[in-house]
Amino acid sequence: MFALFLGACGESKDSSDNNTSPGQRAAAEKLIDVNAKPRDEVKEGGLLRWGLDQFSSQWNYNQLDGPTSATLDVMYALMPIPFLADENANVTPNPNYVASADVTSSGTQIVTLKLNPKAKWSDGRAITWQDYETQWQALRGEDDAYSVSMSTGYERIARVKQGSDEFEVVITFDKPFGEWRSLFTPLYPKQSQDSAKAFNTAYLEKIPFTAGPFKVDKLNNSAKTLRLVRNPDWWGEPAKLEAIAYSGGELEAQVNAFANGEVDRVDVGADASLFKRAENANGGGVRIAGGPDFRQFTINGTSTLLSDVEVRRAVSMSVNRATIAKSSLSGLDWPAVAMDNHFFVNTQQGYADNSGEFGKFNPEKAKQMLDAAGWKLDGEFRKKGSKTLKLSFVIPSGVPASRQEAELTQTMLKDVGIQLDVKTVPSDPFFDDYVIPGNYDMTVFTFQGTAFPISSFKAVYVQPEKNAKGELDVQQNFARIGSPEIDKLMSDAEEQVDVDKGRALINQADKLIWDEVHSLVVFQRPQNIAVNDTLVNVGAHGFETRNYADMGFAK
Repeated sequence: MFALFLGACGESKDSSDNNTSPGQRAAAEKLIDVNAKPRDEVKEGGLLRWGLDQFSSQWNYNQLDGPTSATLDVMYALMPIPFLADENANVTPNPNYVASADVTSSGTQIVTLKLNPKAKWSDGRAITWQDYETQWQALRGEDDAYSVSMSTGYERIARVKQGSDEFEVVITFDKPFGEWRSLFTPLYPKQSQDSAKAFNTAYLEKIPFTAGPFKVDKLNNSAKTLRLVRNPDWWGEPAKLEAIAYSGGELEAQVNAFANGEVDRVDVGADASLFKRAENANGGGVRIAGGPDFRQFTINGTSTLLSDVEVRRAVSMSVNRATIAKSSLSGLDWPAVAMDNHFFVNTQQGYADNSGEFGKFNPEKAKQMLDAAGWKLDGEFRKKGSKTLKLSFVIPSGVPASRQEAELTQTMLKDVGIQLDVKTVPSDPFFDDYVIPGNYDMTVFTFQGTAFPISSFKAVYVQPEKNAKGELDVQQNFARIGSPEIDKLMSDAEEQVDVDKGRALINQADKLIWDEVHSLVVFQRPQNIAVNDTLVNVGAHGFETRNYADMGFAK
């Protein structure tokens, strides 16, 4: 079977830290927490009020500005998801869209998908092989006019053709790709991807075509609200809920709304005060599970001061990641331990500590490195000539955890003579205006992973290259840091059928990523989802693909 699967079980040595309580260890080992109930125990109807800590403007998840948690929360209720992962990260075809999926066992890798002929877009057109072909053409990375968030896997496909009929898709690879089940999720219709203009703008501030258990009722971009209702033309098990109402706003405001009974579901994040506020809400609580998400500091390698790898290494060695993890996770039912891997979280099989010399807290060595790089202490801070070693740390408003992490880092860097200015910006344009274009020196946010480590993160660590316009094609490498050696190891890992060999190659790449100081991984972020107590099949899903049709209220 051509797949590089990862289990969500198997503790790392850090998971059993002596300071970790049995309750915290149990929380970290929990794969899923959704108050699971069979469909016959779910009420018909009801409104789920879903709070988002930012509101998307780009609803094409595959476009450069698209892959945010807010986009995912909405579009997975609306768009085709060809393959489903369970809580153990085992992946199977989604019968609502794919009746079967076969792959050749030797020679040229050929994947054959037999589509569900009942599946259709909201305009009435059937979902066919042409939608798959057009998505491959858009995402394969051959046309710079398509602003893609990633091309992982698609660039290995030689062709996508019709099989025996329009509902059979034959995908031929020119290079093997172990994680082929990760492709085409979510799937978009051909008319929204058949030109660069369509790809970049068809879903900009609008959602024109859908094919899921829900459909769009009302979208108000200025009010940051979106209402979905049952899709009467849905061919699968009908949605239990009558509607889902999304509202965008700063995280703290969303948690307050939950505590006041105005919101039924919101991701609390790793903030102890917000966690307690949600946990103590009347008629609600927090559902917790481990998952592939992690908190990290991204370092801008094109920043004037951080383009020097020696300065980046000094910054890394000045930051006590374990202290930040303990501070950030204090008060949560989660092990307060640092994470030392850019691909695998602490509770995943394959996890290894690859942080090496430059990932270890060593402020005295950092001072020596800064001295050697020409940055001499002059009063409180270091200077080279008349220039002060002064960095900006950009954080979104309304996220107390980000401010706490930035201020701790500010103190740590000051101890070695680096000045750090914390800059708070509005939460909605945080990614579009600051992270993606590189308007920062350092920043902090959470990466959301999947059951596929390479498909999830190759675009984050691949070395950016200049396109025909002379601009850097960063995909999701917002640090803009990489190397040919890292790319080669990730590419080799993509081809592996043997799980252990694939993991070994990924870990080799990770060691080099730590050496380059692309980013500082801080901790595995628990999935802390505040949920109305009466909701079922909603909460912390871990690796599981959410089933929106089964979400609802208990009878």
